[in-house]
Amino acid sequence: MTRATQGNSSHRYSPVHVDSSDSDDSDEQTPFVRRGRAYGQPQEDEEILTLPPTADLWTTFRTRMKYYVPVTRWLPHYSMDGFGHDFIAGLTVACLIIPQSLSYATALAHLDPIHGLYASFVPGVLYAIFGTSRQLSVGPEALVSMLVGTAIAQQQHSSGNTDPKTALAISCFITLFVGLFTFFLGFVRLGFLDSVLSRALLRGFITAVAVVVIIEQSISLFGLKALADEFGIGEESSTVEKLLFIIEHFGSIHILTTVVSFSSIIFLLSFGSLKKRLTKLPFLQFVPEILLCVVLYTILTALFRWDKDGLAILGATKADGFQLPSIPAVPEGVSIRSLFGTSVLISIIGFVESIVISKQYATKHNYSVSPNRELVAMGVANIFGGLFQAIPAFGSLSRSKINDKAGARTQLAGLITALFVLLSIFFLLPYFFYLPKAVLAGIICVAALSLLSEAPHDIKFMWQIQAWSDLGLLLLTFIATISVSIEAGTLIAIALSFLLVIKTSTYPRITIMGRMPGTRGKFRPIKDYPGIAEHIDGVLIIKVEEPLYFANTGQLKDRLHRLEVFGDMSVHPSEEARLNPVSHVIFDVENMPSLDASAAQILLEIVEAYHARDIRVYFVKLHENSRELFIKSDLLERAGGEAHLFRRTADAMEFIERESLCLNMGEDNV
Repeated sequence: MTRATQGNSSHRYSPVHVDSSDSDDSDEQTPFVRRGRAYGQPQEDEEILTLPPTADLWTTFRTRMKYYVPVTRWLPHYSMDGFGHDFIAGLTVACLIIPQSLSYATALAHLDPIHGLYASFVPGVLYAIFGTSRQLSVGPEALVSMLVGTAIAQQQHSSGNTDPKTALAISCFITLFVGLFTFFLGFVRLGFLDSVLSRALLRGFITAVAVVVIIEQSISLFGLKALADEFGIGEESSTVEKLLFIIEHFGSIHILTTVVSFSSIIFLLSFGSLKKRLTKLPFLQFVPEILLCVVLYTILTALFRWDKDGLAILGATKADGFQLPSIPAVPEGVSIRSLFGTSVLISIIGFVESIVISKQYATKHNYSVSPNRELVAMGVANIFGGLFQAIPAFGSLSRSKINDKAGARTQLAGLITALFVLLSIFFLLPYFFYLPKAVLAGIICVAALSLLSEAPHDIKFMWQIQAWSDLGLLLLTFIATISVSIEAGTLIAIALSFLLVIKTSTYPRITIMGRMPGTRGKFRPIKDYPGIAEHIDGVLIIKVEEPLYFANTGQLKDRLHRLEVFGDMSVHPSEEARLNPVSHVIFDVENMPSLDASAAQILLEIVEAYHARDIRVYFVKLHENSRELFIKSDLLERAGGEAHLFRRTADAMEFIERESLCLNMGEDNV
């Protein structure tokens, strides 16, 4: 027994070397790293370290400034060759964002239209300074605006205060809280949140919101707004109640309003379809059909005075320019805590939508965006937006697409858009007096239909790959949003996404390994080579695929037991045992670069439990930083000391076979 151990000493664990290759036969060593460089690399930054402290601080400050304030990076090197492209893109998006801002502020947030324009100007300027995406168009969005309108209606209903100043104060607080919370997420580097939310849950939520928006706007589309107020159907009413109201009073629709609204929808959809078909006409792609629709119906209403025939119009709007930045007083009876909860939901949904768009165009144009800096940029934009009476602003997919097609090359395109919005605030608002509210509702419905158009593709894909759990989650979120409220749907989407992440992270990624036929030192995951990689009788080889810590070791014992009995985690626990009892367990910990105290304690308990059953434990490819914790926790000693540490799985198997041979020879001699 002693000779067998000594004879195999050359293959045991050496603390100087850790085999990092995929193959168990390889002895290649990973290069040592010193101060972020491969050993032996020329130290080109030595000269910088010898600079005077003041110069070094100034260099560091300029470098950090370019990183945290991107405008200082691209503006000094801006080429006038690209100005024409940015100018055309900025003007094109301005023609779209101005009527959208009027629509979202009036029909969804139920505020004066000027506050939608504020949301296009103030956040647009600040994002051009702090944002990292060159094509993202920042401004009011349909989903976000509707959440604001719902929060305003709920607060007014609970407090009994329907004063327009109260609604404005509520909106300002929501925008301010959105900015503060979004900035906080970026400051503590939580930009990974966009990867946490489930696509299926988000698709169910967004689809439901689109349906909610269409049903709500149908009251304005059919000219039933006055009748709805008479019957007490308001923003606090559920979507089902609004739908039933429309069905019951369909005979009371206003004919002129219905004709205007649906003809505007047909105009917008037809023009959009024409753009898709006639792609060979570049100039047609930049024609702002929404602005044309607004101008056309405003002129027709003014000429034929349809407002005297009962067609609701926008009417007089404030054109006083900007108010001084301020924080409004808290209205009586308004719950600030409830507003903050709504702001959290708006922040998460708005950021996820924005960062998806940013990454899409960053990939297309081969530059990088930072989710954390995007959070900071959105946060700063909305903080100042709240101070200037704007509704929350985030990125828009439709506007960003147009911005990209129009040739936007830098954030200057967004700044130009904001400047055109500023001109409209001072000079164009009076000309929207005769703009029909039915047209604004039609614009919103077209935006909602674009959200609905994305759902069939995702649903078809989930059905095709038989992702029944994802389809179930999508349906659950959809039903909750439709039947209960948008807030309930948002909470369910976010809560379930986090629960799914937590559930996944608590399962340790471990794999049972098998020996490849005709070899002695080739081991591969049995699940990847079914019917090829072979179980070794009496030996269980477990490969740990990730670092172990308190969160993913709670179920480690149960999963090891299932692998020991069944050899596969997919086998139901009620089945009969499929493997013979084991006498040796080998842990391949090459992919476990670290572990914490909780994981060390769990491993210690596992080793002791194996020893109590007369099962011997071995560790392969233990990292040096993990080895220190193994020693301090007595885990190494309990496992069998240095004699049970090996560089390769093949070495551990050779040791086990020699030990078994010596044991059998001893029994024969007896």
